[in-house]
Amino acid sequence: MRYLRNRLLRMIPVFFLVTFASFALLNVLPGDAADAILGGVDATDNPASMEEARQAIRKELGLDKPIIVRYFSWLGDVVQGDFGQSYVMSIPVTELLLERLPVSLELLIFAQIIALSIALPVGIYSALHADKAFDRGVSAVTFAIVAAPPFVLAIILVFFFSVTWQLLPSAGWVPIDEDLGANLRFYILPSLVIGILEAPVLIRVLRVDMIATLQEDYIALARAKGMSTRYILFRHAMRPSSFTLVTVLGLQLGFLISGAVIIEQIFALPGMGKLILEAIDGRDALVVQGAVTFIAVAYVCINLAVDVFYAILDPRVTVGDRGGRR
Repeated sequence: MRYLRNRLLRMIPVFFLVTFASFALLNVLPGDAADAILGGVDATDNPASMEEARQAIRKELGLDKPIIVRYFSWLGDVVQGDFGQSYVMSIPVTELLLERLPVSLELLIFAQIIALSIALPVGIYSALHADKAFDRGVSAVTFAIVAAPPFVLAIILVFFFSVTWQLLPSAGWVPIDEDLGANLRFYILPSLVIGILEAPVLIRVLRVDMIATLQEDYIALARAKGMSTRYILFRHAMRPSSFTLVTVLGLQLGFLISGAVIIEQIFALPGMGKLILEAIDGRDALVVQGAVTFIAVAYVCINLAVDVFYAILDPRVTVGDRGGRR
């Protein structure tokens, strides 16, 4: 309990740093929400009237106050559970986040399932046949995939599955409560892109740890006792080989929460990533702040869950109150 409390306390400075940094960076960009509301037009037949209207909007929204004042004003509302209201859309930020969050979560869940479905069997088989033809082929393919930008893989999959074979839609989205089948079809390609891009890292990590585990003395003893390879893998080797995999999986999941921006934009999925891009384009600071806050908290919570999961994988591993393992 003390360890969990200490980890939760560490979230406080992370929260302050991430939210204030995003708030400050957004104010570095030219223009603000007043420009977005007015259509971003500065030169008109009556520029004085336009500037007067702009200043009136800035004063009404509180944009004329210093950054630090606006930040702590926003922070005070957040502590009370109020993320504010979108400057441009005039909708509560909480409502916008809750509306877009399920879309991103569904995408990430499908992507993780695909990534693990590829990484586990390929990583284990590569470890069992290390430095052989299959392992060398997997290494070449994984390096090629890691080097490929997400949009390139997306274009390739769209070309084959949507344009050439016409098996899957190239972009769009249907709510799951309207049509489950159509909903899943729209998620296949973006999930494949993320899953395929994530799988190589998981494969390499699992392969390296599995090779090291299979060289341990207790594995040699299990083989000497006549235990089958499958039993040794899943009863003795898989659990100790999963520590780094779980760590990397947690880190990548946190990264994908924010990194799915490009994929959601390419495939027109109305998720958190697309919301952030729309808010940045509209200089809608409160929406950006709300999304960034959620991502920061989610990232820290995922890392906390990874630490807790260590104890499930191996009860011998305990975390001391001072952060050291014993």
